[in-house]
Amino acid sequence: MTSSTIFSGVSPIPLAAAAPGGNSPLTLRDMLFFLRMRWLWVLATTFAFLAMAGTYVLTADPTFVASTQLLIVPQVSGSEAQRAFAEDAFIEGQLEIARSSDVVGGTVRALGLDTDPDFVDQTPSLQDRAKNWLMGISSEPDTESQEAAGTGPRQAQPHAEDERIQDRAIATLLNMIGIRRVGSSTIIEISAAASTPQRAVDIADMLARQYIQKNIAMKANASRQYSEWLERFVSEQQRGLAEAASALASFTSNPRDQFKLAELQSATDARRSLYENTLNQLTEARQRITYPVSDATIVSRATLPLSKARPRSTLIIAFAAAVGLGLGLALAMIRHVGDRRIIRPHQIAEASGLPFVTLLATSRKTHLPARFLPAGTGSSSTAAYPVIPGMAELSATVVGLRRKRRVVIGIVAVDPGSGASTIACELAVLSSRSGAHTLLIDAAAQKSSLSKSIAPHSSTGLVDVLDNGELIQTAALPLTSTLKFLPLGKVEAVTPAIRLSSRRTQLSFADLKKEFDAVFIDISAFSASPDANAIAPELDGVLVVTSHGRTSIDDTLRVIDTLRNVGAEILGAVINHAPERMHS
Repeated sequence: MTSSTIFSGVSPIPLAAAAPGGNSPLTLRDMLFFLRMRWLWVLATTFAFLAMAGTYVLTADPTFVASTQLLIVPQVSGSEAQRAFAEDAFIEGQLEIARSSDVVGGTVRALGLDTDPDFVDQTPSLQDRAKNWLMGISSEPDTESQEAAGTGPRQAQPHAEDERIQDRAIATLLNMIGIRRVGSSTIIEISAAASTPQRAVDIADMLARQYIQKNIAMKANASRQYSEWLERFVSEQQRGLAEAASALASFTSNPRDQFKLAELQSATDARRSLYENTLNQLTEARQRITYPVSDATIVSRATLPLSKARPRSTLIIAFAAAVGLGLGLALAMIRHVGDRRIIRPHQIAEASGLPFVTLLATSRKTHLPARFLPAGTGSSSTAAYPVIPGMAELSATVVGLRRKRRVVIGIVAVDPGSGASTIACELAVLSSRSGAHTLLIDAAAQKSSLSKSIAPHSSTGLVDVLDNGELIQTAALPLTSTLKFLPLGKVEAVTPAIRLSSRRTQLSFADLKKEFDAVFIDISAFSASPDANAIAPELDGVLVVTSHGRTSIDDTLRVIDTLRNVGAEILGAVINHAPERMHS
């Protein structure tokens, strides 16, 4: 018993038993109670996720994104439907060209990204390390064969290392760029991400230029091939024209058939026209080789991004808060459902069918110590006793349930430290204040808190009275005019509670009822001693005391059922040490 603790209480709560075979519906009050009891779980989980998200946001390297837009001019012909299909296919092809290793590799070489630590000195992940290790085992070079061929690993290593570094830089850049078509237009957008704004702009613009150069090179190469074919075709046409002209000249010098002359003249003119057209196409093809024109034009160069694109701090924080809140509620619900500790009066009332269950809460409004007044001070006032606010309602309920003028009531806790001694003392104080002659007996042999607090120097007690009933007059110490206290005394082998149950002692409850209107007995905790089983059947009623958030509902029901099995009458239960929020 902690005598320096001040308690606050509420009126006893009568609760109807739950309907058999059904569960009570979930109400708003239940949900509010759940939040009041488990808010710390929700808050802690949410705070943990927010802390992880904040740590990531603060430590993650910022990423900036810059974009360049190009206008593609498809060189297609045909009907409207055919042109639309051809344009889509042409644009898709250009997108793939822009993602090609030639364009990306050209960007890497032009900007020197193969020497940038952000692109080549990245620490490989555990998965990459495992993959490289496995590949290293399965693909080790044959050193002996290379040395026999004169191409040892020392000769091939520098070149292979350079290629590996460049390939890594290309792969890294491919993961940092995005190329897309803007809607259904012929504009494509090239986006690049980098650790600095200027680097992102440089990469986006260089990708656009490398793509245009690739487009020009492809068109020039196509024109070159076309020009070579035209040159061969022009030579053939030139020979054909020369032969046709020679045949016409030979026939003109000796004309014999005017129809044949007209036919040769027509063939010569046709050969000349085809030759001239082919020659013009050859000239145009050579011009396209000399002055190539790209199908793409830059319409919007990349500009410096004003803010980072990743990580998205607001989105990450909001997502972490939502996940933390949801997970916190889930964990709190799991804890709430699986928690077998007593936190609500309904748990005991519905399971055991007790007439009433009372909550008593520890008060934080005052910290003044209130000690028991030692016996023999000569004071008749009870002002020094720690009367629990609200205990009057509990006292009236306990006495009223008996419907008797003289009662003997035992107070037993399920586990030690539940405050049964304090409650027994308070009930006795309130009973005496009402004018009833009251006796408070300390029978808690395991821990005699009342005796140590009220009569620490008493020479006789309950143990002595059991051997000599006449000692009750001197052993029972008067605290007030209507309240006496019988300390425990010196316990030897058998506890006083077990001796009282034998009905072979000099003290009986019937004799006590002749002198006192109410007798309150502090009994050792059920889990610490069998005294409650022995003495409870001899009492008019027993009040079971539990501790909020500490005593198990299973242990409480076991105590109640055991006491009922031995013939004890359970008056009700008290949930002690309940938090103040239980009454808000």
